[in-house]
Amino acid sequence: MPTIPNPQRALAILRQTFGYPEFRPPQDEVIGTLLAGRDALVLMPTGGGKSLCYQIPAIAHAGTGVVISPLIALMEDQVNALRQAGVAAAALNSAQPMAAGRDIEDSLLAGELDLLYIAPERLLQERTLDLLARCRINLFAIDEAHCVSQWGHDFRPEYLQLRVLHERFPQVPRIALTATADLPTRQEIIQRLGLEEARVFLRSFDRPNIRYRIDAGNQGSRAQLLRFIRESHDREAGIVYCLSRKKVEETALWLQGEGIDALPYHAGLSAVERSRNQGRFQQEEGVVMVATIAFGMGIDKPNVRFVAHLNLPKSVEAYYQETGRAGRDGLAADAWMHYGLQDVIQLRQMITQSDADPARKALESQKLDAMLGLCESTGCRRQALLAYFGEQLAEPCGNCDNCLHPPATWDASTAAQKALSAIHRTGQRFGVQYLVDVLLGKDDPRIRGFGHDRVSVFGIGGELSANDWRALFRHLLLRGLVDVDPEGHGGLRLTAAARPVLRGSEKLTLRRNEAVPKRAREKGAVSTVAAGDAALWEALRQHRRQLSASQGVPPYVIFHDATLLEMLRRRPQSLAALATIPGVGERKLEAYGASFLQVLREHG
Repeated sequence: MPTIPNPQRALAILRQTFGYPEFRPPQDEVIGTLLAGRDALVLMPTGGGKSLCYQIPAIAHAGTGVVISPLIALMEDQVNALRQAGVAAAALNSAQPMAAGRDIEDSLLAGELDLLYIAPERLLQERTLDLLARCRINLFAIDEAHCVSQWGHDFRPEYLQLRVLHERFPQVPRIALTATADLPTRQEIIQRLGLEEARVFLRSFDRPNIRYRIDAGNQGSRAQLLRFIRESHDREAGIVYCLSRKKVEETALWLQGEGIDALPYHAGLSAVERSRNQGRFQQEEGVVMVATIAFGMGIDKPNVRFVAHLNLPKSVEAYYQETGRAGRDGLAADAWMHYGLQDVIQLRQMITQSDADPARKALESQKLDAMLGLCESTGCRRQALLAYFGEQLAEPCGNCDNCLHPPATWDASTAAQKALSAIHRTGQRFGVQYLVDVLLGKDDPRIRGFGHDRVSVFGIGGELSANDWRALFRHLLLRGLVDVDPEGHGGLRLTAAARPVLRGSEKLTLRRNEAVPKRAREKGAVSTVAAGDAALWEALRQHRRQLSASQGVPPYVIFHDATLLEMLRRRPQSLAALATIPGVGERKLEAYGASFLQVLREHG
């Protein structure tokens, strides 16, 4: 284990500046590595404390730490939080007036900044590299390092050029950080950034405070979402992801009509509207953002209590990163997803119709198959999710839908033979609804016109309902027994994997398509507050809102919910006692301590 130069200095910064008593492994080792002048690659889950790994050594060493971050919103969040803690931090980005940028550059040259945040596009400009060469830089931190992977889900071409840091500044240690990277992506990060000599720190990807739940069906996703929000997360912040812009706007408008404070976010909105909606989400309590995947990577809001998906994500990495935006403060949070057969068909078609080369299409198909496998699993969701990232969880988690409500299964072999035969007998060119109508023997002019009322499979599916047949076809797609017509008409075709099932030599056991039992409200941040403490809890939150509004920063920049909950539980009556609350550093104690003590005394 590397020795931290002056380890007490790093610990003192942690306690005095950030208000935390001890490091969480492997933060101390990462900090020691950087302070010793070595490179590091850090893989930690969202909310695992990655930022402190570069912020503390940047503060501890003379000079400035330069942080490469992909989104302006993320930079602004980090800078606001650091300034609240008394750290000299700034960001250079394209949204600033030219005069403000010059002032920041002057502060950098004068050695007045502990941390400078900058986008990769700005960093790579020759003028910026020359500027940095005239400064004392103590480290480079490359955040969201998975963006370097051309095979990943958030590829940014500018990240491919960040190897220039090693070439232009060979003596400056670098740290690359990400929360989502399977083994091939990790290897690509190392190769593309020239981190072959870096120490690799791989912390568990597990987020035990997140409860995973995946529901499948073809109808009723809105009603289930509304029930989920009202019963489990009423008046709490959340994100609802949809696949298309149209669905985002329709869902946001519908939620508003149901009394939910919901806002839309997608790339088709004007920059002004996107900025306004994002600002409300960050500044206010209890706002639900309905968004495409264009939203979220730059959001550091710690008290997002749920992430919901109304469509199937394209990969496990995308799902993990998006769900990871819930519960960054460590308190209980939910990851809920509802998907249907049409999602599977649509994503398959998007892959087959794309202009990507065959290798890229094959990889995207493999990633989608892994995502579908997670959905179809009857075992512990967390075990399956962690296994994808190469991590083994010895025992089922006891905190996912499959653990809490083990799914029923059934022998679907005979029904699958009927469904596969229906595809074959109708010429392997029709969609699911048509095939279901044939199996149920529906009197339909189109079926009669094609002569499919005379095929052997017509009307042989009366033992299952239409919804059950649709669920079965979804499973056949998930298992790869059928695929989608590449011409884009939604027709289903048999694959080679269907033969053993058709012959009866392979048994097919599936999840039973049944209603999910009603869940009781899950414990979240608000529900952990006893009825007798509700008034004080709201008073603390209201005081935080007033402070944040007066300074133009989000409430969580003042204090996280977890810090307020500790105040509620401990009821400190002095500044010395308040200083022992995690998240209360010296700067915040001085700025806010007396006023929060007053709130506590008034409700004592």
